[in-house]
Amino acid sequence: MAVIPLTLSISLCLVFTFVVFFLREQARRSFSSDERESLLPLAEETPQVRPAAGRRGPAGDGRQLEE
Repeated sequence: MAVIPLTLSISLCLVFTFVVFFLREQARRSFSSDERESLLPLAEETPQVRPAAGRRGPAGDGRQLEE
């Protein structure tokens, strides 16, 4: 019958973990709106850096042509 106390202790640990993460997430989202939250899955994780404006080499490898 040692299974019941073990199950209860694991369940209480999971509940405590959920409450901590829930409160942390609620505190982090205090300044955002529902519209912004709904678009988060579409956001890029790393911003893409665009090279400087100018003409490209014939292979399109990003090298600048001499003028």
